[in-house]
Amino acid sequence: MEQEANMNIAEAHEAYNTGDYKSAFEIYKAISESGNADAITSLGFMYQNAQGCEKNELKALECYENASAKKQPLALFNLASLYSAGSGGVEQNFEKSHELFLEAAVREVPQAQYEVAVMFESGIGCEENLSEASFWYEEAAKRGHAEAFNNLGVLYKDGHGVEVNNQKAFICFERAANMNVASAQYNLGLLYDQGLGVDADHEKSLEWCRKASFNGHEKAKMIMSGLQDAGTLVF
Repeated sequence: MEQEANMNIAEAHEAYNTGDYKSAFEIYKAISESGNADAITSLGFMYQNAQGCEKNELKALECYENASAKKQPLALFNLASLYSAGSGGVEQNFEKSHELFLEAAVREVPQAQYEVAVMFESGIGCEENLSEASFWYEEAAKRGHAEAFNNLGVLYKDGHGVEVNNQKAFICFERAANMNVASAQYNLGLLYDQGLGVDADHEKSLEWCRKASFNGHEKAKMIMSGLQDAGTLVF
């Protein structure tokens, strides 16, 4: 029975990924009747986003709650997101959101690991805990989360929750910068400018500041505009 459900859900995933939402919805719905948490989660997502069906936030919420009771990782994450935003039929509740993000983070959902790190860093829905923030940023970064690399780099640069380590900050900023995170490009430019964690290189500093500016980073845009106005830089 479980093998059959897995085959059917693979068919549903394929239909979804090819844009055949109506077929995917019907298959997920049929499988969900047997209590399959993965199918219930996917069904909730389709109800939430009006894919293959009419938008129905209450049914989406019911699906997420049912699948979360079975500790389905993405259901935990999606339900946490609803509580964080105060949308989808629930009132905003940061404590509940934090609890659910943490459960999803333990189950290796990278975005949940990032979100719970942000909450630990800022004390939203929990007590501020910078060492926990650094731990979860690192877990998210291990799984390729670009913004987590940048935020972890900031903690290493400032010595928040970890010992100051400019070399590690440089590695983190460089990884995120190469993944086109504007704030990381700006931060990497600062390290090159100040010679922190890397040999000072003003050409590379300017290069990364320019990239951050093109990607919309406000401080970088101000710096580049100032240099241009002073006649020391031509784009």
